[in-house]
Amino acid sequence: MTKVCFYFQVHQPFRLRKYQIFEVGNNSNYFDEQKNRFVLNKVAKKSYLPMNKLLLNLLDENPSFKVSLSITGTVLEQLEAYNKEAFESFKELGKHKRVELLDETYYHSLAFLYSKEEFKEQVNMHKKEIRKIFHKNPRVFRNTELIYNNELAKFVEKMGYKAIITEGADKILGWRSPNFVYKPKGADIKLLLKNYRLSDDIAFRFSNKSWKEFPLTAPKYAYWISSIREPVVNLFMDYETFGEHQWKDTGIFEFMKHLPEEFRKNKVGYLTPSEEAKMEPVGEIDAPYYISWADVERDLSAWLGNEIQNSAIKELYDMEKEVKKTKDKKIISDWRKLQTSDHFYYMCTKWFADGDVHKYFNPYDSPYEAFIRFMNIIQDLKIRCENKNKEKTKSKKEVVA
Repeated sequence: MTKVCFYFQVHQPFRLRKYQIFEVGNNSNYFDEQKNRFVLNKVAKKSYLPMNKLLLNLLDENPSFKVSLSITGTVLEQLEAYNKEAFESFKELGKHKRVELLDETYYHSLAFLYSKEEFKEQVNMHKKEIRKIFHKNPRVFRNTELIYNNELAKFVEKMGYKAIITEGADKILGWRSPNFVYKPKGADIKLLLKNYRLSDDIAFRFSNKSWKEFPLTAPKYAYWISSIREPVVNLFMDYETFGEHQWKDTGIFEFMKHLPEEFRKNKVGYLTPSEEAKMEPVGEIDAPYYISWADVERDLSAWLGNEIQNSAIKELYDMEKEVKKTKDKKIISDWRKLQTSDHFYYMCTKWFADGDVHKYFNPYDSPYEAFIRFMNIIQDLKIRCENKNKEKTKSKKEVVA
């Protein structure tokens, strides 16, 4: 029997307000609370609330149905601040015994690429938050944007995780199928790979009327899955697929509502990532370079593909020592919110086939506007660090005197 592993990513960044150069040194209010509240409530109404309700109903009606979620710390903070109803609905869903919660970086950051220490701190922050809110202890890890390589697998294994999730990219799979459990080269942790073709049929092609398989129905999709004759199909996608990327009038909720019954008819079962991690690996996957789930290239170019992106992120991580030296919770929190991968995604200049993806939820008119706003904020944050550390040094000298 083929089994499906559903995993949904829930995330919203703290978007930056229109921070101008003359504010540097005078104003440390970086984030657009009005915009963040508006987007969060819009997505909660269209996606989070109806999808949470639907999944809870499916869990109640289908004793074998299982699902997993990875919820970033940044979206949890916004849910708690801006939409208590949605926050409580996620709590109810996340506490269900057949819902598994995954770990990741609290701030949905690219920290592993620049600071292993910061990466570890953020992962531990996320684990602590999941325990506090949902009373669960995550055992499976997913990195931001499914960014992955051999080194990351070894590092995460040492942190105690049993499995890691990433993209079933053709360039690491070669002739092999993503529908099996593998192990990374040089590590014993289990590697769970997204079936991007079947995932993208829902996430991106569902409402595409020019797609040869349109319309995608629950019976058709269940038949595809059952015809695979391989152990597991990992269906990983953004939670906003349901109701936001694919609007309600496309029939996306009805599709999901009827899918478990069609899976039952076709003898398709379910696994959580932790259950999948108990399966024996069929082989080893070598990923010496980074992969991700973004764009056609499945690499880092969505965030680090041009000079402005690399300049911005270098400036940010070069500040780590001075930021942490302040021991100022607000400064450290602001610095970490700036690490969220979305800020660098908005600076992406790849505006061809992937253009619509890069524009989604983008608050800027151009990548260069995103860069300028970000760098203005960096300059102010540097001043705050400098002033704070000078104050601390002066206080120490006064104590000694």
